[in-house]
Amino acid sequence: MTPNASTSSGPSRRSFLASTAVATAAVAGGMPLLAACGGADGGSREGTTSSKDAKDILPAFVAGSVVTPDIASKNGSAVGFTGKLDLAGLKTSVPEKLGKGGKVTVMAPFWGSPPKGDNAYYTAMNDLIGVDVAWQNQDGNTYDQKLGAVLASSDVPDVVVIPGWNMGGKIPSAITSKFADLGPYLSGDKVKEYPNLAAIPTDAWQRSIFGGRLRGLPMPASYVTNIVPYYRKDVFDEEGYDIPASADEFMALAKDATNAKAKRWACGDMKWTAFNAFGVPSGQEKPLGWIEEGGKLVYRAELEQYLEALEWTRKLFAAGVVHPDFKLGKSQATDPGTKFAAGEFLIYNNDISSWYGLTAAQATQNPDFEIWGMDVFGHDGGDPTLYATQPANIFAFVSKKASEAVVRDTLAVANVTAAPYGTKEFMLTNYGVEGTHYSVEDGVPVKNDTGNNHVVNAYVMVASPAPTIAHPDFANIAEGQVEWQQRMGAFTRKTPFYGMQITEPSRLTGLSNDFEQLEDDIVRGHKKIGDMQQAVSDWKSKGGDKLRDWYRKILDENGPAAG
Repeated sequence: MTPNASTSSGPSRRSFLASTAVATAAVAGGMPLLAACGGADGGSREGTTSSKDAKDILPAFVAGSVVTPDIASKNGSAVGFTGKLDLAGLKTSVPEKLGKGGKVTVMAPFWGSPPKGDNAYYTAMNDLIGVDVAWQNQDGNTYDQKLGAVLASSDVPDVVVIPGWNMGGKIPSAITSKFADLGPYLSGDKVKEYPNLAAIPTDAWQRSIFGGRLRGLPMPASYVTNIVPYYRKDVFDEEGYDIPASADEFMALAKDATNAKAKRWACGDMKWTAFNAFGVPSGQEKPLGWIEEGGKLVYRAELEQYLEALEWTRKLFAAGVVHPDFKLGKSQATDPGTKFAAGEFLIYNNDISSWYGLTAAQATQNPDFEIWGMDVFGHDGGDPTLYATQPANIFAFVSKKASEAVVRDTLAVANVTAAPYGTKEFMLTNYGVEGTHYSVEDGVPVKNDTGNNHVVNAYVMVASPAPTIAHPDFANIAEGQVEWQQRMGAFTRKTPFYGMQITEPSRLTGLSNDFEQLEDDIVRGHKKIGDMQQAVSDWKSKGGDKLRDWYRKILDENGPAAG
């Protein structure tokens, strides 16, 4: 048997993939998340929904009171639970079935081999909800291809899950034309019929507005950066290394810790941490790449600190302190966590889910192993300037052809899957049936092989509770993750387009698609900083300046993100 999977809600593609055996390519610095959005119904589908209009669309927020977390949310963090699970004392958040016994087909990405539809997990969930959910699981690695074909046809399932990274091309326009407006069921006080949905943070619902209508059921996520600079705390303690507090201190530590003859290097590719340390907004989600400086909209690649971050990362490679696998690009195809655990390098950046994942994986075979997250430092030794990520990036949509009965049955499903940690509904959704999918050892639920194969990638994708981190088997990791988010959240600011769904004009989208590959070539010494400066100049002349004007108009008409 293996330790239970992370119960952190609101996973990104990285954390979904990281929980599967086939997902070793999803490391920080991998493929970008593509944020996309909708305009008004009819006419142009470009743009976004104004703040005023959104207020009339959004569900009322009613904080849940069924369960009290051990660590409350602060500075945009998840809530945390650090105690053992009292399975006999689990709360009930859905006292009666809201489902009316109808059938709902759901298409969603799945990483691994999907279980048969009559398995005990699906049966138990359907019995609890009162809905016959029929899953049409599709290979998550090629989901965009299947998604495009299905949405181009007239045969759309009742519910379709669409992650943000699959929202390129014509998908945003298909969302506005193929999927239902959920506002008549959820806007304002109507959501109170579904208390667990009412407890989903408003920011996540804001991100669920497509084409001027509330169309998505969201997976909420903390807006604090998910990229953590991890280090081998056990080795640092043994060697007496101090945690670096500036870019120069990091370089000095890296040179001191590297011993190529002993096959030990200081770090992996630190590009994503460099962007955070130098105050560069996210390149993963396009609308968030714009900030205001002196009243002018500036794209991330135009910033001086963007070039400085690339140059610092290049110097790490040039100094020989980066593990050779990263210089060869192998980190994109293999799991760097294995060599990190083996001590071949001591620092690397990855998704926050890896904190628990590596700890659990090494617990029995390498008991001295200790991974921890270092705080992001300001490159000059001061406080860092971090930028918020989006508050939701995976959504479930209901077909426009669905009857009211199907819509309400879908909301019944979502109201169960959005149940908070510490409830019977959460336990079944995330762990399955005791004795069949997991056993309890010293207050810790431990999935068996059946649980690991069946209780994944399904119901959690319809909707999820507010961001939550809980690891009953490694409570110190849950505490460390939440407190790291809280500390980093204190330095996190929202860009003007935070939380907005924005569809760029097709003639201007994709202008910066080649930047990430150029970044990687520069830090590895294959290209020069001047090549990026030229690329930015070309970007501006080929439409970047027009895109800036377009975003300026969006901002003038709708106002910046609140908070």
